Amino acid sequence: MNCFFCQRNIKEIDYKKTDLIERFVSGLGKIKSKKKTKLCNVHQRKLSQAIKRARFLALLPFTK
Repeated sequence: MNCFFCQRNIKEIDYKKTDLIERFVSGLGKIKSKKKTKLCNVHQRKLSQAIKRARFLALLPFTK
């Protein structure tokens, strides 16, 4: 269990928690890969969906 969200028993990733989501975005604004974030498949997919929603609602920038 190396996944960040599995260790903390977080089931849902909320797109409104930008301080948590920004940890998994690179300096250029790209979503970090699964190898770098060390997330499981389920949480990597939920995280990318949350990042895309936050970008669409202008909570996160598309690029830096």
